[in-house]
Amino acid sequence: MEQVIGKYNYWIYIILMMIGFYAMIGKKNLVKKLIGMNIFQTSIILFFISTGSKKGATIPIVSNGHEGIHRAIEAFQYMNPLPHVLMLTAIVVMVSTFGVALALLLMIYRRYQTLDEDEILRLRRK
Repeated sequence: MEQVIGKYNYWIYIILMMIGFYAMIGKKNLVKKLIGMNIFQTSIILFFISTGSKKGATIPIVSNGHEGIHRAIEAFQYMNPLPHVLMLTAIVVMVSTFGVALALLLMIYRRYQTLDEDEILRLRRK
């Protein structure tokens, strides 16, 4: 039971992911679907960032010239920077996707005067 409680952050990420997934699948309003997609992406980013940290680790920066290089071989003392770097890229992609999606939603609203998915599909069939 302590292992389950000790990993509470993973449970929070799973709950956020399911909230975002429900909003994308269950809602009919396109803005709510977009917000759900953003929540889903954010939960994945938080999950990957949390996997890149460990207790008692330090940042992987070599200092003190040549003496620091010999200490850098002990990799278990350092955090893995790769998840953090990849998630910075994911954040940029997420913001870009959000901006393009908002522009598309604006164009859809101007054309159909609604953002309800069923209403748009009904108007498209006419």
